[in-house]
Amino acid sequence: MPSVHGRHKAFSTCLPHLAVVPLFVYTATFAYLKHPSISSPSLDLLVSFLYSVVPPAVNPLICSLRNQKLKVAVSNTYFCAPKMCISLTGSP
Repeated sequence: MPSVHGRHKAFSTCLPHLAVVPLFVYTATFAYLKHPSISSPSLDLLVSFLYSVVPPAVNPLICSLRNQKLKVAVSNTYFCAPKMCISLTGSP
């Protein structure tokens, strides 16, 4: 990439997706290589849920958080008091 802005944009797009890959790989590896003595139906269900449902469900969330209006709405919902929130127009 010739510019710093281009590199920043590429890494900000790729890094969240690359964070999901270890979740998938580690849980799938654990599911298939764990010792049979620690096997239980609830553990098997949890591990299979983690590697088959969570990564595909997180992907749209990662892509949608690139939208500035959605970022503001999520942060207002989860991280601020009702009277202290920032509106989408930028005025308090």
